[in-house]
Amino acid sequence: MTEQPQIVGWAHSKFGKAPEETLVALMQSVVPDALAHAGIGAQDVDGIFVGTYNNGFSKQAFEGALVGMAVPELAGVPAVHMENACATGSAALYGALDFIAAGRGKVALVVGAEKMTATPGAQIGEILMTAAWGEEESSDAGFAGVFGQIADGYFQRYGDNSMELAMIAAKNHANGMLNPYAHMQKPFTAEFCNTVSDKNPRVAGPLRRTDCSLVSDGAAVLVVAHPDVAKDLARGIAFKARAQANDVLALSRRDPCEFAGPRRAWAQALETAGVTLDDLNMVETHDCFTIAELLEYEAMGTAERGQGGRVIREGVTTRDGKLPVNPSGGLKSRGHPIGATGVSQHVMAAMQLDGSAGDMQLGDVRMAGVFNMGGAAVASYVSILERVK
Repeated sequence: MTEQPQIVGWAHSKFGKAPEETLVALMQSVVPDALAHAGIGAQDVDGIFVGTYNNGFSKQAFEGALVGMAVPELAGVPAVHMENACATGSAALYGALDFIAAGRGKVALVVGAEKMTATPGAQIGEILMTAAWGEEESSDAGFAGVFGQIADGYFQRYGDNSMELAMIAAKNHANGMLNPYAHMQKPFTAEFCNTVSDKNPRVAGPLRRTDCSLVSDGAAVLVVAHPDVAKDLARGIAFKARAQANDVLALSRRDPCEFAGPRRAWAQALETAGVTLDDLNMVETHDCFTIAELLEYEAMGTAERGQGGRVIREGVTTRDGKLPVNPSGGLKSRGHPIGATGVSQHVMAAMQLDGSAGDMQLGDVRMAGVFNMGGAAVASYVSILERVK
């Protein structure tokens, strides 16, 4: 579907505890590089779409206007802020794609950014829990408590998958060792991840520290353009398909172990693209917790319900497996600055398709999938990307 808007450039900060103290400074560190990478000037940008969760991470709101503060040449460009929990970055990206597809502009800038590490730990948990159904879902362990309950329910129904979760964590940390942008570039064995210790304490339910993604700062930027513009630029990564599916916010009103929304988003995207999982060379998926990646194996169709552990045991999703998942290290190792995550995932996939992923490069990647979700499988986004030039 090359008539759809294409990714023509990107930039990505190092995730972790950033020296930049504000969202403006984070944006300033990446936006000019993205424009240069795309080979366009600020005067060519018709719209700006900003993904930031915020909700208390920063006292400064009105996030759509912050790009113009970071890069004054962009101050006059129409800009908007979008938020959709941990899928905020993909919401901003899809808004930009819709903007171009609707004919309102030819070039759009997508900026995902979050500054989290300056916020006290207890407050971080409170902020993130606003993405759960507050009338029923509360936990001293924050969102780890929500996914701890999901993991506990899965284990009760299908058996203890603690080692399989440990194997997912070890895989993603091994992949993160190859990613210069990753927050945690440190290897862990599956045995370490599967052992409760002072260095790897239990956090919530069966989840240990190594099962949980990191609190990170970071920013990522995509430049997307109409194909009439993209044909004259150095690169073009097309959306063969993209889909969004939603589910009810309250876990009590659905089966938390089913991930029905992600399943529907994957099915719709694959059908629209006219492909199957066998056509994909890799997937970047939303492993906010290792149990999420395991459930996403089932949602995307690599295993029947209750059989997700078999996928990692058989090595299907390792770098040299049939369908590598999270070759960037995923949220688990790369980090999870909320607003930047969805944009970052698309950058990581685009780099693989472009053949410019450095040590992360898997080989000849022709088609890639990206899955980003908000909340506990509430807002689900799936992109099927392919290189067209």
